[in-house]
Amino acid sequence: MRWTYACPLTELADEMPRQVVIENLAVCLVRIGSEVFAIRDECTHEAVPLSEGDVADGAIECWRHGSRFDLRTGDVLNPPAVRAVVTYPARINDGQVQVDLGV
Repeated sequence: MRWTYACPLTELADEMPRQVVIENLAVCLVRIGSEVFAIRDECTHEAVPLSEGDVADGAIECWRHGSRFDLRTGDVLNPPAVRAVVTYPARINDGQVQVDLGV
């Protein structure tokens, strides 16, 4: 794995999505308790930032049309989206959030 710095953990409020740009790619980070999730910051239904949506029950909801995605798997939980969103491994290392984009 190739871990890349994303942001300090202190910049992630619980269940509040945040966009970061890593290697020219917009990534949505979400902290839930002691876990951090990273997904591509683009709804698969319509290319709008998921980081502007709401988080509840381990999922993020697109603000535009209400599609929900599981933060662990990227799976679509309700339409109108039909394709999963890309997820990335994320970890907390010494107070910093790191993401592996797999590139």
